[in-house]
Order: sequence, then structure tokens, then C-alpha cells
Amino acid sequence: MHQNPIIWADYPDIDVIRVEDTYYMVSTTMHFTPGGVILRSYDLLHWEVASHVYDVLEDTPGQRLEGTHHIYGMGMWAASLRYHQGRFYVVFVANDTMKTYLFSSPDASGPWTRHPNIEGFYHDASLLFDDDGRIYIMYGNTEIRLTELTEDLTGPKPGGLNRIVVRDTEPHDLGYEGAHLYKINGSYYVFLIHIARAGNRRRTQACFRADSLEGEFTGGEVFDDDMGYWNAGIAQGGIVDTPDGRWYSIMFQDHGAVGRIPVVVPLRWEKGFPVFDARAPHYIDIPSTRPDYIYKPLVGDDDFRYEPDRLGQVRLKDYWQWNHNPAAGLWSVTEKPGAYRIRSGKISPNLNYAVNTLTQRAMGAVCEAQVTLDGSGLKEGDYAGLCFLISSYAFIALHKVQGQYDLVMMARPAEDPTIFGNLIDLKPGTEYARIAAGGPIVTLKARGNFANNTDECEFYYQIGDEWNMLGIRHHMVWKMDQFVGARLGLFMYSTQETGGTADFSSFQYRH
Repeated sequence: MHQNPIIWADYPDIDVIRVEDTYYMVSTTMHFTPGGVILRSYDLLHWEVASHVYDVLEDTPGQRLEGTHHIYGMGMWAASLRYHQGRFYVVFVANDTMKTYLFSSPDASGPWTRHPNIEGFYHDASLLFDDDGRIYIMYGNTEIRLTELTEDLTGPKPGGLNRIVVRDTEPHDLGYEGAHLYKINGSYYVFLIHIARAGNRRRTQACFRADSLEGEFTGGEVFDDDMGYWNAGIAQGGIVDTPDGRWYSIMFQDHGAVGRIPVVVPLRWEKGFPVFDARAPHYIDIPSTRPDYIYKPLVGDDDFRYEPDRLGQVRLKDYWQWNHNPAAGLWSVTEKPGAYRIRSGKISPNLNYAVNTLTQRAMGAVCEAQVTLDGSGLKEGDYAGLCFLISSYAFIALHKVQGQYDLVMMARPAEDPTIFGNLIDLKPGTEYARIAAGGPIVTLKARGNFANNTDECEFYYQIGDEWNMLGIRHHMVWKMDQFVGARLGLFMYSTQETGGTADFSSFQYRH
């Protein structure tokens, strides 16, 4: 039996499909690159990265963290994944550019082809290729709209179907959104997330059905459960069938600072309507279509020993993502073999604006990472170290000050008055501890505890075989300014002059 939720890490806004014996899932990646992660599975329980849809989506000042520009809380959001006539399609919006993007590939492992943008902005969109060759997109918040697209998917079809199919008229905290549209056995179904002001006031899953796209969609709430976890409802996701005809939904649940994590819920069909199990199971078993398959890990170690390909390019392991677009000339894993090198190219007020911060998702219930840092190349005022990147971030770092090396532990306090707003703070963070490092080479460790919304992190440095904690046990908070779960990250930024370097080696991840 496999524990449910199936992945204790931030994979929200899920869409899932099956092609023959293989399941594929896409999830929101916001401001991280490469973006648009596609996961692959043979049992809906164990997953690995198949590809990322794009390396860099756009090159705006915000996407490259130029100055104090950023796209936190924006970027790639709530994609639709479909397979049609031998090709995979991914459609999503970016909330910083306000554009709708379309990619396709004959292979979910990529490479992906970027097509012209779809004219218009389609919030939480779902794509449908109908049996008669017509193509539709369903989207919206509170008012869920259906729009017919042109055959080449470049925009609305002149004279095509364009209508509201569901309208939320009851008091709500979150109107219907997160559309997932299907045609099953001749009928049309749209699944939606919702938070009503009545009842438990938590996320629920709704479904509406129609016999035709021109007809009336009727339905309502079909699933309301929190698995006994802090009234955090499970909702917004796709449905998929197994080769032997069983059906499941994969939705997400808020789990505090670790993020929004995927949950599998069985369902069945009664009189043409989906009936979910009343409660999400804490343990679940689904037969694998490839029982002996060994999955690549979703997080893991790195010795930073890479060889360029025939074009001279280096691609890092799939579990790494940069915070915003990387600055290509300011990072390397070949200048110093066995090390990830960051070179400073700007002055930054704090961790949020550091370029080339390299991240992996934090993984519950408890995770930790350690890394060796060589700060010999730091310049005056530089910080380099190991962090938990989230709205209420925290880190341990080497800080070069007056020509000497100190170890510092800093954080953005959870009680910061902006912590529940949508502001990315320009303040430098609060320093909780400082000691002399004794030199530029240190081994650091970060540990996060996300069990039962504990959401605490702590930091250590190594002397001989002994680990010593530095600073406080810091409370992390998920909020909407960044809209993502905590990430472990390697970072470097300058506060006085640019041009310094930091080298990270022997990265180890445990969970």
C-alpha cells in the first residue's frame, strides 16, 4: 500500500492523462525555470520527471530579476495537458505577461515545440479536442466560459461557440475555477474547485454535466474531505482511467509551508455521473502497468560533475530549477569541475532578488540538505549559502565583512506585517546569529520539519564530525506573494559590489 497524499511536495493545479500504459501529469511551476514540469508514472502513485515544457518562457525584466523586478506569484499557472492524434498539447497562461501559451510534442519527454500564443487570456484553462474535429477551451472564475478555437489553435473561431456554461450565484470565498473538461461516453463533464461560504468553508470539488456543449450543464459538489488535516480541502485536479477501467482523480491539498501536494481519490460512475469515494484513503494500492520499473527520484544529490553536450550545453539534473530565469553567463558547473559556481552580476537587497538561486522542492514530512561552500571568491558584503526559499525565507550563509568571513543565520520573520499581503519585501531580513567562520570553506546543513504543519527550519555548520546549530528554529509561512511551497536552495548575492563568486559542491539531500 502507498501512502496518500502520494507526493509530499509542492505539485499544485494538477492535470493528468493516460496514453496507453503510461500516466502523465502537469503541474504549476510559477516563476521557476525550467518550467511546466511533466511527470510520468505507471501506477498513479510513483512519479518521475519526464520533461519540462520550456527552459525560458520570456525574457522580461521581472522574469530575470532585473533590479527589483520579479514575477513572484505569477508566471506559468494551471496548465491543461492533452493528447490528440499522436501529439501531446500543453496550454497555460502566465499571469505576468497576461498571455496564453501553447506547446506540443510527439513525446512527453520532449523536446516541446512552442506555437503562436492563443489570442486572449484563459484563466485556469482546459482544452478539449472533440470527436467531430472541433476544438474548445473552457476557463474562468465564478463564470466558467466555453470558447471554440480555430483549427490551428491561434484564437477564438469566428462565429464559433462562445458561452457561459456555469455561473456561481451563491455566496463564496472562491468562485468556481480550475476547469477540467472531458467528453466521456458522449457526455461532457467539467470539474471545478470551489469554496462556499456555507459549511466547512474549505476547498471542495464540483462537477457539472451536459449532453451537448450547447446544452445546460447541471451538477454541483461531488467531493468534500480534508483527510482530517486542518480543514484543508482536497480539490482542483483531473480524472483518469486505468487500462482495466477503474477511475481516479488526482487533486491537491494545502499542506502549509511545504506547499500544495497531490492526493489520489477513487471514483466510480453511476447513471452517467461521477461518484467519488466519500473520504480520500490514507493508503492506496493501484496496480502498475510496469511493475518492475525503477523511477528516477524527484529530489536528490548532486556532485556537480557534468559534461557539455555536442553543442557545448550543460543540462542539470531534472530535479533542479532556478528561481526565475538563470543568467547564463553568471553560473557554471564546468569552470570548476565538481562545483556549482555562481558569479554575482547585480546588487540585491535580500535573498528574494538573488539571481541563479538553484532550488529543489522541500519534501515532507522531514527533509534536510547539506553542501560544502567555498567562498574564497566572495567580495565585500557578499552572502552565499543554503536556504529555505519561501515568503518567510531563512538561510545560513557565509558573509564577507571587513575582509573576514562570518557565518550568519538570517530570516524574514513570520510576524513581518507584510507576511500575509502580496508584497515582496526589500528589507535585508533579520539576522539571528553571527559567528566567525574561521575561513572561506564551510559545510552547511538545512533541515525542514513539515509534519502536521510544524513548518520549521533550522541550520547547522560542521566542525570535524560535529554539527552545530546556528540561530533560531524558524517558522515558515506559505502565502500568496510567492504562491509556492518551500524550496531548498543554493544562493549567492552581493550588497556592495559585483563580481564575486561562490562554489557549491557535494550536495546531499535526505528525506
